[in-house]
Amino acid sequence: MRTIAIMNRVLKELFRDKRTLALMFVAPILVMLLMSVIFNTNSSTDVSVGTIGVTKSLNSEIDGIKHVSVKKYDTKTAANKALKDEKIDAIIKKNGNNYHLIYANTDSTKTAAVKMAFSNALTTTSVNKLKSALKKSTTATVKLQAQIQAIQKQQAAASTKGAATSTKATATNQSTKSSGQTTPKITNTYVYGDKNTGYFAKMLPILMGFFVFFFVFLISGMALLKERTTGTLDRLLATPVKRSSIVFGYMLSYGILAVMQTIVIVLTTVWLLGIEVVGSMASVVVINLLLALVALAFGILLSTFANSEFQMMQFIPLVVVPQIFFSGLIPLDSMASWIKGISYIIPLKYSGDAVAAIITRGTSLMDLGFDIGMLLLFLVVLTTLNIVGLRRYRKV
Repeated sequence: MRTIAIMNRVLKELFRDKRTLALMFVAPILVMLLMSVIFNTNSSTDVSVGTIGVTKSLNSEIDGIKHVSVKKYDTKTAANKALKDEKIDAIIKKNGNNYHLIYANTDSTKTAAVKMAFSNALTTTSVNKLKSALKKSTTATVKLQAQIQAIQKQQAAASTKGAATSTKATATNQSTKSSGQTTPKITNTYVYGDKNTGYFAKMLPILMGFFVFFFVFLISGMALLKERTTGTLDRLLATPVKRSSIVFGYMLSYGILAVMQTIVIVLTTVWLLGIEVVGSMASVVVINLLLALVALAFGILLSTFANSEFQMMQFIPLVVVPQIFFSGLIPLDSMASWIKGISYIIPLKYSGDAVAAIITRGTSLMDLGFDIGMLLLFLVVLTTLNIVGLRRYRKV
């Protein structure tokens, strides 16, 4: 009976807590619907290829492949600039009968798609050429046979035999000449990494930022929640100390730990996994430190809406999981415009784009003004909301 009584008491408390009920039943449904929309609209990868000196027929074959588009360039300089600016994913340059393929290789999925598209298009073009040559050879052979028959009727048996032999030899030589083709040599060059670079190289900048964001968000939120539930924050708010001073004090204290944690995560991820970093390691650390401060402010803000550690944990599916979906870890190219629009309010997207540019293309911090500016904007807005949010807890 005591067990039943305890069960009834706990159930009554749970059913009175509408926020917990909503997070338990509504949050999983929202996350599942979000996953359904994302994975159902992103079943393919679109690639763009730049070509230099490639025949019209081969260009047409490549462009005819689904999810592959072709852009023609007159010079290698223009094509290289487009590759650097991420307007194309690869370059196909024809040198005589040979081909030189240059891949950005920041996404191994796109690299594989370009290789397959080029191989299929080249095979189809070669087969079409052989068919055309065979057709011409067959037509020539039919004409020669008709000429031989005409000559046989007009000339004597001996001279006709000689003429036929000579004509047959000519037809054979023409057929051999038309059907004999040299196999083209294909050279592959990779701007980032090599042929063994996998999809993990694209995931790493985002995963690195995700772990920084997740742990800083969780630790800061839990720590401030503990300060509030134990009454420490209430006593502090009862003093004449400004709310801004309280927020900045908490952010600086947790920020020191966030800095140390970020440096450990970044250095361990890069050096332990042996990932090639084209740019500066210091730049990678700076971007992730900005993200850590954003996560710190975000965690402190959400902790003001939670009444317990349990509720704080339930915010994770609503706040942290969407960061993965819209950070670029899952390609957004083929998604609907309204879905891609959500990614612009996700801090992890900007840090992921910036770190990926540093690691794979060697971009400097000076060229990442937009991404850095957006992270700073998130930080300012969230910090301001924290200062305003403390008003509800001030007693005096």
